[in-house]
Amino acid sequence: MRIVKPETNIDFIGKRYYAAGLSIVMIFAALGSLIIHGGPNYGIDFKGGSIIQLKFDHVAPIPELRKIINTLNIGNFSIQEFGTPEEILIRIQRAEENIDGDTYTQQVESRLREQYGKSFSVERVEMVGPKVGRDLREKAVLAMVYALLGILAYITIRFEFRFGLAAIISLAHDTLVTVGFFSILDKEFTLTVIAALLTVIGYSLNDTIVVFDRIRENTRLKRGIDIEKVFNISINQTLSRTILTSGTTLVVILCIFFFGGEVIHDFSFALLIGVLVGTYSSIFVASPIILSWDSTLRKARSKKILTKKP
Repeated sequence: MRIVKPETNIDFIGKRYYAAGLSIVMIFAALGSLIIHGGPNYGIDFKGGSIIQLKFDHVAPIPELRKIINTLNIGNFSIQEFGTPEEILIRIQRAEENIDGDTYTQQVESRLREQYGKSFSVERVEMVGPKVGRDLREKAVLAMVYALLGILAYITIRFEFRFGLAAIISLAHDTLVTVGFFSILDKEFTLTVIAALLTVIGYSLNDTIVVFDRIRENTRLKRGIDIEKVFNISINQTLSRTILTSGTTLVVILCIFFFGGEVIHDFSFALLIGVLVGTYSSIFVASPIILSWDSTLRKARSKKILTKKP
C-alpha cells in the first residue's frame, strides 16, 4: 500500500539545519528543566515510600484530607485525584530507612477511618524501601546503557560503525527529549516510564534501520549522483512505510492514552512523545549525521590528495 506517490521528492536533507536548530532547542529545554528541578521527578519506585489509593462514596475532600494527614507528622506526602473525583492517590515519601512503610499506611488509614468511617475503600497499597528504590534506579540506568551498547554493536556488525554511532546519537536524542517532556510537565518517572523508553528505543531503531538500509543500497546503485540527492531519494522511498507504521502505532497509543485509565497514562504518554520524536529523528537526526560523516571524509581525502601533488 502506497500513500505517497513514487515521484515524491521532498527535500528533507535541505532542511537538516532547521531540524538541527529544533533539536538543539528541545535538548536545551530538556536539560534546563532537569537542572531546575534537580533531576527527574522520581516516583515511589525510585525514591522509596508508599502509595495508597482510596475510593470514596462521594467527591473526595482533598483539602480536608491534606489537613488531616498533615497532623500525623509522617513527612512529605502528596494527594491527587486519580481518574475520577471520587478516587485519590496518597503518596508518602519515606525519608527514614528504619521505619516500616506499614506504619505510615496504617496510621493514615486508621485516622481516615475515624473521620470518614466506611465511606471509602482502600483500592491499592504499594510500598518500596529507600534501598530498593536506589537499586531500581541504578538498574534502570544500566538497562538503558546496555540497550544502547547492544544496539551500537549490532548496527556496527550489520552495517558500519558510522551507522551505529548515528543511530546511538539519534536514540539518545529521543530518550533525552522524552525525559525532558516529563520533567517540564513535572510528571513522575517510574518503572513503567523506563519500560516505555526502552520500547521507544526499539521502535525508533527499527525505523532508523529501514532508512539506513535504503541509503546503503542507493549509495551503491546510484554512484555518480550527488550524495545529498541519494539521501533524499532514500528517505522519500521509505516515507510511505514510515507514515503507515507511525500512523497506525499512534492510533493505538492515542486510544491507550485517552481510554486506558490513569494507571498506564504516563506509560502511554511516554510512548506518544517517543514515537513522534523517534520518527522525526530517523529522518532529520540520524540521516544527516551519516551525511556529515561522509562529507567530512570526502573533504579529508580531497585535502590529502591535493597535498601529495608536486
